[in-house]
Amino acid sequence: MQRKKPPQDHTSGAAVPASMTLRVIGHVRSPYKERFGTPRQATVTRQTLGDTAQAASLELLPEFTPALKDLAGFEYIWALCWLHLNEHWKPQVVPPRGPKVARGLFATRAPHRPNPIGLSALQVISVKGRVIHVHGIDFLDGTPVLDIKPYVPYADAFPDARAGWLDEIPDAPNGPDRWQ
Repeated sequence: MQRKKPPQDHTSGAAVPASMTLRVIGHVRSPYKERFGTPRQATVTRQTLGDTAQAASLELLPEFTPALKDLAGFEYIWALCWLHLNEHWKPQVVPPRGPKVARGLFATRAPHRPNPIGLSALQVISVKGRVIHVHGIDFLDGTPVLDIKPYVPYADAFPDARAGWLDEIPDAPNGPDRWQ
């Protein structure tokens, strides 16, 4: 089917902001109170508290309760959070797996970033009132939640995608971190 609406220009006259303000919509309630022992990815749980994925919840502020309508039908959600304890970042980092080689920050998932935004796909266990009960959290307790979006497999999954330098690591991508 061809587009029937003529093209429009919504961007040429629009101002581009140099900074912005984000609104916290809730907070993570997690068993993780310290960085060590917290998964570095939601699915990588070796060397973490209990060596297994942990249950947690996203507790939204009361005014966001109506926004949770129909969310319980999704198996996974994307949670965007502000990594509020991270203050500094570097343009290159040495990841905890693979050879000790400095990688460009944007080729890693290091949490110390210019804008410390965390993104996790979390399994939805239940939605009760203004609380989303989840499994597989990788955020510290008290982490501010910025947004929640449903995980939609046809749009969010690319199982055959290349993973850059991670494809060169001989161990499984979810292997344990290198002890220093």
